Amino acid sequence: MPNHNTISVKKLAAAHYPEILEIWEASVRATHHFLSEEDISFYKPIILKYALPATDLYGIVRNNEICGFMGVSENKVEMLFLKPDKRGMGLGRRLLELALTKLKTYKIDVNEENPDALGFYQHLGYKIVSRDEFDGNGRPHPILHLEYPHG
Repeated sequence: MPNHNTISVKKLAAAHYPEILEIWEASVRATHHFLSEEDISFYKPIILKYALPATDLYGIVRNNEICGFMGVSENKVEMLFLKPDKRGMGLGRRLLELALTKLKTYKIDVNEENPDALGFYQHLGYKIVSRDEFDGNGRPHPILHLEYPHG
């Protein structure tokens, strides 16, 4: 019997952008309570037009469904988002294991106002190395820069 509960990671492409953007928005609405509707409307086209094309995208797939994704660029995880109902299943950990072991990517940023994500990364061993008062778009959402200790 084939295993119908398989989890895999696959490379994503531009054809996946609509689904990726849906996952991003659902995840942001579930976890980024500090963002207003105006903020989400501001960031959404930036994610689609600039952030997604600038990263190598990897999807975590369970039962043929993309449950979340990670974008990596220049040895840094630029984004990691899961569908809200897929949190707590080890899927984010699986994406980060790929980043650390195969991609040799040890850096990640997190919104300071997102304590659940910060706690998740710290639980996995990431350490805060610096902080910016504003995000990359100059908005007042402090960013913490984390790094995974490596030899």
